Amino acid sequence: MFPKRIGIDLGTANVLVYVKGRGIVVNEPSVVALANRDNTVMAVGREAQAMIGRVPGSISVIRPMRDGVIADYLITEAMLRYFITKVVGRFNLIKPEVMVCIPAGVTSVEQRAVRDAAEQAGGRRPVHLVPEPLAAAIGARIPVNSPSGNMIVDIGGGRCEAAVISMYGIVVSESVRVAGDRLDDAIVAYVKRRYNLVIGERTAEQMKQEIGAAVPMGDDELKMEVRGRDQISGLPKTLTVTSSDVTAAIQDCLATIVSVVRSVLERTPPELASDVIDRGIVLTGGGALLRHLDVLLAQETGIPVHIAENPLDCVAIGAGVALEYLDVIKRSLPTEEETLVASY
Repeated sequence: MFPKRIGIDLGTANVLVYVKGRGIVVNEPSVVALANRDNTVMAVGREAQAMIGRVPGSISVIRPMRDGVIADYLITEAMLRYFITKVVGRFNLIKPEVMVCIPAGVTSVEQRAVRDAAEQAGGRRPVHLVPEPLAAAIGARIPVNSPSGNMIVDIGGGRCEAAVISMYGIVVSESVRVAGDRLDDAIVAYVKRRYNLVIGERTAEQMKQEIGAAVPMGDDELKMEVRGRDQISGLPKTLTVTSSDVTAAIQDCLATIVSVVRSVLERTPPELASDVIDRGIVLTGGGALLRHLDVLLAQETGIPVHIAENPLDCVAIGAGVALEYLDVIKRSLPTEEETLVASY
């Protein structure tokens, strides 16, 4: 009769749900398809993602999360209800105990929106909140319980967050709304500007995943055929792009990410900075999978950079595991801010 304990990574690009003892049980895109006539939910997750750019005007395909926070409250609630029901079952009498990740430094209004949406979607009151960098560090099995500095850089779909963590608390952190989605937008703009070819976001994401690289690859350069609409003739067209194109397209976004990491390092207390130099920086999130991003960050900072074992799953796993250390995490969060891991 004990309630299930679940951790939710409510991401801009994907929603992951972790259940203690079972691991990651849900990993689906944060996309919802609605019928415009009565706003009924037609599809959620992968089924809805397959509809992007391929539906008539009577159907809207919406991503309710933007830049790591809720952009559409009601649709986020419907999406959460779908995923929570999928995990615990439709007729479960005992509501699950839920921990949801939120970006570090979000406003109290944004915190409350996440908590309310999770409670309305079927989470047991109070729904707990945990900062994403802390959850990512726990999920990456970094020893956050020790009095030593551990640096984490979490690059998701909507945000890049860098933080130094010690004793279950965030010592220094910085967040920027430049991450996977902005990289996709930059690739779309670059291909349009250089080749006069209009491509969609999904094609750009595919380019980033299949041939993308943070630094030039030299002789190991990869190639890929992309299809889109020629701006001049207006007709469908196929052309071959290389990893150099992707590298050139995303340079400005990568420079912003590097500046965030530098900023956190500059504000890190000396004793913790020495720990970071010894232990290195850990990369998590989907952005960690970009080829040679660890090489770029190591070159720019002079500090070793490691990619977590399961970078995509770290935040969700950390959220689930954090439920076991709830009291410790509550104490470590700043008292002057609204408490992130508690009821209101």
